[in-house]
Amino acid sequence: MDWYNSFTPLSLKTETNLPSLIISYLSSWGCITITGREKESYLQGQLTCDVIKLTKNESTLGAYCNAKGKVWSIFRLFHHKKGYAMFQHISSIPKTLTEMQKYAVFSKVRIEQSKEVLFGIIGNQATNFIDCISDDYTNVRSIKNGTAIKIDDKRWLLLVDKASAKVLLTNTDAIVTDGTIWTRFDIESGLPIIKKGQQNTYIPQSVNLDLLNGISFTKGCYTGQETIARSKYRGNNKKTMYILKGTVEKPIETEKCILLDRAIGKNWRKAGQLLESYQFENSYGIGLLVAPKDLSINTKFRLTSQPNQFWYIQPLPYYPDKKQETT
Repeated sequence: MDWYNSFTPLSLKTETNLPSLIISYLSSWGCITITGREKESYLQGQLTCDVIKLTKNESTLGAYCNAKGKVWSIFRLFHHKKGYAMFQHISSIPKTLTEMQKYAVFSKVRIEQSKEVLFGIIGNQATNFIDCISDDYTNVRSIKNGTAIKIDDKRWLLLVDKASAKVLLTNTDAIVTDGTIWTRFDIESGLPIIKKGQQNTYIPQSVNLDLLNGISFTKGCYTGQETIARSKYRGNNKKTMYILKGTVEKPIETEKCILLDRAIGKNWRKAGQLLESYQFENSYGIGLLVAPKDLSINTKFRLTSQPNQFWYIQPLPYYPDKKQETT
């Protein structure tokens, strides 16, 4: 059996203690790589983040938008080998790649989808694991045949070639699982995930990218900049992204559109669809929802397909306490 077909979900309850070291195969994620002499200047004029200020030791979140400021993809950008890599949900790559390549013909750059393998390294021993395969102690590290990127204190991302991926899995005692556990931590961290069906729908501020330092308002012009700046300085954006948590009576079909309703008095109104979701083993689920900014923290939601299962807003880890009280 091929090694990449041997991954299964890790069953967890909400109160389950995590193993100290998990290797998660991120088959639902991918990277676009950008190389060439003009790679930096090209990306600077395309992305919301400040590419010029991005050092080789750090990564940044960012968005690639259309001319009207609507998001094609949300990504994590970092230096990789002789260029850059944009880590994002794999379903958003085809359209993002097509749009980016339209204008690349005018610059000396090469933009393509990476064929390398992505792993999430998760747990209390994640950093120790990375220390054993790298020679430095920065947040983005060049390793043999790839790159290691720190996400937070308990999560690292690995982008390596297929041969190195096989060796890594052969020589570890870590719990090996599929990518659903990575999704859980993204949701709990309030990190936006844009899939194919949600492209060209939101401006970056509607998915909290400004709160995650993924937008530069000082670097100058880039695609969609006029709309994004106007939203900031005129207060035009009326939406934000929430973390929701609630109960389920049957498995959430994550490959389908998951719709929610919102309670308004004694009535229910359509609230939209979850950007992403994760289900625990003990009949609880979590998800990300874009909704109006002025919602009360006590707002009640329900799954449209499971109307007796109620969901509620959870605190965002990057909001000051005073803002949590009003959203």
